Amino acid sequence: MLSLREQYKELVPEILSNLNFSNKMEVPKIVKVSINMGLGKISDAGKDGKLIEEAVEELSRIANQRAVATKAKKSEAGFKLREGSSIGARVTLRGNVMYEFLMKLLHLALPRVRDFRGISRKAFDKSGNYNLGITDHLIFPEIDPTKTSKNKGMNITIVTTATKDEDALFLLEKLGFPFKKK
Repeated sequence: MLSLREQYKELVPEILSNLNFSNKMEVPKIVKVSINMGLGKISDAGKDGKLIEEAVEELSRIANQRAVATKAKKSEAGFKLREGSSIGARVTLRGNVMYEFLMKLLHLALPRVRDFRGISRKAFDKSGNYNLGITDHLIFPEIDPTKTSKNKGMNITIVTTATKDEDALFLLEKLGFPFKKK
């Protein structure tokens, strides 16, 4: 099976002709993937350091790159949140690690989602970036369900160089992302 990077290189001429670009450098590509795991609703994550450490360790295993704990920028009394307290974990992937993660997401994790019918076509921002929300991190094969204390959700943002959502959608469809049928 071809890696996602090799697939992209083979698809460049097709994308160039279908999207009517005049130059090969105009063809959209994936720049980075950002994965965020917020723990605010699960419990008082700022008070439970063990939960934050567990989230950072699990996200590091999923992404094959060290994740960092995110801290609150401001205090918010309504949410019982203090400035500087840990509230989640994040990691940004680029290069080969990014392509490996996307292959794992497409071919191992998403097929394990119960009643999976495809990902939404409407989750693009106006700049050609795609946002995917996952409610249960146990779909990734690296996570042992017996060793995790709570199910955690995550947000995956795929940043592309596309200027329009339609161009980014075409790119991701060609790379094999399982979008819902129209």
